[in-house]
Amino acid sequence: MNRQSLQRMIHVACRQMRIDAETRHAMQQEVTGKSSMSDMTDRELRLVADALRARGFESKPHGTGRPPAARADVRYIHVLWGLLADAEVVDRPGADGLNAFIRARFSAGWGSAPIDVDALRDHKQINAVIKALQAMCDRHGIVCRQAKDS
Repeated sequence: MNRQSLQRMIHVACRQMRIDAETRHAMQQEVTGKSSMSDMTDRELRLVADALRARGFESKPHGTGRPPAARADVRYIHVLWGLLADAEVVDRPGADGLNAFIRARFSAGWGSAPIDVDALRDHKQINAVIKALQAMCDRHGIVCRQAKDS
């Protein structure tokens, strides 16, 4: 595994294990004597990765997850849901929780809701979901929109 992949894996592991940056830096300092990954050798990065595995992280091979949605606006829905999940705002992170949210929130107004968010094709429905998720982000102080230049 190359240097960049090791660093990426460490960040993914920390995000999944809900380890904040300060705690990660302290762990890296403890394991290698260096708090910054940019100062570490490949061997030291592997030591940090091994320490995360010892704490319970299990890396998943590429290609076993869900393929990205075909439409960019639907992928953005997944991004917003991920931000809410990372902030522990939603009860069920992941696609199952997102699909349940959409069914609960929109099926009455739409007459029905798709079983899977990736099946959404109507731009008005997609926009309604995006607006609802952005409003949730706003209510919880989660930055989810890019600042517009004046």
